Parts: sequence; C-alpha cells; structure tokens
Amino acid sequence: MPLLKSGTRKLAVPDWMRKHTPLLGRLLEQLAYVNVVDSATRLAAQAFLGAIPALFVIGAIAPDWVQEQLVSSIRTTMGLQDASLEQVRSVYSADGGAAVASSGAVGCLVTLASATACSRALQRTCERAWHQPKAKARLAAWRWVAWLSVWLAALLFQGPVQDAFGTGWVGGFLLAATSSILLWWWTQHLLLGARVPWLPLLPGAVLAGVGQQLLTLASRVYMPGAVERSLQEFGSLGSVFVLLSWLITMFVVITLAISVGYVVAHEPLPARWLRTPDGPPRPTS
Repeated sequence: MPLLKSGTRKLAVPDWMRKHTPLLGRLLEQLAYVNVVDSATRLAAQAFLGAIPALFVIGAIAPDWVQEQLVSSIRTTMGLQDASLEQVRSVYSADGGAAVASSGAVGCLVTLASATACSRALQRTCERAWHQPKAKARLAAWRWVAWLSVWLAALLFQGPVQDAFGTGWVGGFLLAATSSILLWWWTQHLLLGARVPWLPLLPGAVLAGVGQQLLTLASRVYMPGAVERSLQEFGSLGSVFVLLSWLITMFVVITLAISVGYVVAHEPLPARWLRTPDGPPRPTS
C-alpha cells in the first residue's frame, strides 16, 4: 500500500536512502506528510483552550472526592509540586455554585462544548496519519463527545493508576502503560470511524501508550524545577508557558506514535501478522 495518496506532495527522499534504508525513507515521507510539529501544536492549542478549561469547570462543580482525584492525577501526570500544585488546588477550592454563577450556566455549557475541538483535531490527525478521507460531521459528532468523556474519566483515576493502587512505581508504570495502550488503541478505532480494523492500529497504540508514560516519568523529574523557574521569572503566567510546552511535547509524542504505527503496520512482516488491509482507503461510512 503506498504511503501517500496520488496527488499528494512527497518529501524528496534521496535514491540511496530508498535503496539501502527503505523503511527510513517511508518513515520520513510519512512524518513529512502528517506534519508532526504542526499537528501537535494544533492539538496542544485545542487542549489548552478547550479541554483544560472544561476540566476545571467539571472539577469546580464536582464533589470534593472528584476534586481530590483530579488534583492527584494532575500531580502524578505532570509532576507538579509546591506553588504550581497550590494554584491547581486554589481553582478547585473555590465554591462550585459561585463558579457556575459567575460564569453562567450558558458559559459552562459553551466551555464543555468547545472542548470537543480537541477531539476534532485529534480525529483529523488520525485520518491524516492513516490516509483516510475526512468523516462527515453528522457521523462523527457523537464520537467527539464519547472520546472526551472517556478520557476525562480516565484522567480522574490517573493518580491511583500511576501508583498501581499503592503497589509502587514499577507496577504503576506497567499498569498505566497498559491502560494508555488500550485507550489509544480504542481512540484510533473510534475517531477513524471503524474504517481501519483493530489489529493494524496496535503498533501505534503501543508506541503512544509507552511514550506517554515515559513522558510522565520525565515530567516528574523536569517539571518541578521548570515550573519553579518560570514562576520566579514570569509570575503566575510562567506556569501557563510551561503547561503549553508540556502539552506540545505530549502531542508530538502521540502524533509521532500514530504516524509511525501506520508505517509499521504496513511493513511486510507486521502486515501479515496484523492482517493489514491493502489497497486504497475505503469510503467514509
């Protein structure tokens, strides 16, 4: 199956690379086609402007135990500590009724609805990585809401999952990586509208799940110092810069994983194991 559809501009890969390292050539063509950095930046922007405000709105009006779980999940996922963690706590410590009253019920609904922009951006990334035509909005709208709901629910329990419910960080890494793999496997299948079978989506899911957990481990080491320096230099605005940088990094990892997963799934040996279909993309159902 060709990497790029007819009429699509390809990256100029040298002939010697095509001859001696064909896999590398196909990877470079795929990454150039998907435009990893541009896609990741768009995803980060949509998450920052839509999904994260929705998370705060939900947390502000949720019961106390939900707020504590969200704070724990943010702390373990992003490695936030001290002043930056207190900023998150201060958002959730505000009275939920007052938060709704100040912003208005309509404003809260608009915030929650705008959060699906992240779902739509991720769908476009998956479709581009898998060379699928854009799905019709009326057929995909419920998938945007479903994806956002499941991921918000999954984030709620990231704290205990990352610690394997008290068994330690090794067990936590394995459990969190497994759950992330399953979530990214389901994410691709859902947002692609089931146009790609389950098995070919597995390599990308494994890369995304493991990559996400490695980023989480790195965040626990890097983020506390980075946030502290940014707070000292820029005040409360510094944490915004660090958060946006973290989101871009995370979505670079995810976009790379999904894009590389497509290439791996179409290599001869994995394609036989995964029963990857050959031929042009099927029409959108």
